[in-house]
Amino acid sequence: MKEVTIYTDGACTGNPGPGGYGVILKYQDHRSEIAAGFQKTTNNRMELLAAISGLEALKEPCQVVLYTDSRYIADGLTKGWARRWQQNGWMRSKKERALNPDLWERLLDLYDFHNVEIRWIRGHAGDPENERADFLAVRAAKGKDLQTDKYYENNQ
Repeated sequence: MKEVTIYTDGACTGNPGPGGYGVILKYQDHRSEIAAGFQKTTNNRMELLAAISGLEALKEPCQVVLYTDSRYIADGLTKGWARRWQQNGWMRSKKERALNPDLWERLLDLYDFHNVEIRWIRGHAGDPENERADFLAVRAAKGKDLQTDKYYENNQ
């Protein structure tokens, strides 16, 4: 299996508000960056889309170390929260719906397809790749041709 390192970050100017995500993929001597911006979304949706976009860029199953500064993603995957929400029909409790089921569903599928190790890192703490992912996310959120987050807009 190819060994790939992915750094991800999401950003929103306002929450909800315009948002973006940034991704850095590293494989051997190769490096690529992905970013996209959305008109109205949330920070957590951008964090999820960053991880999804990074993993979707891989065309075959890979051994992945995915760095995120999002506790929402790190804990959702490593503590099994997202799996429990999925098994409970996207309910966090009997009365509370889990947020972002559309994106969690996609992320869980990719998490199963690849062999993913999640590593949480503190954001804005000087890690150059995390800082670059943040830069890409913020720049994307401030872009001119922002996409529509249709699920968010239709379900808020």
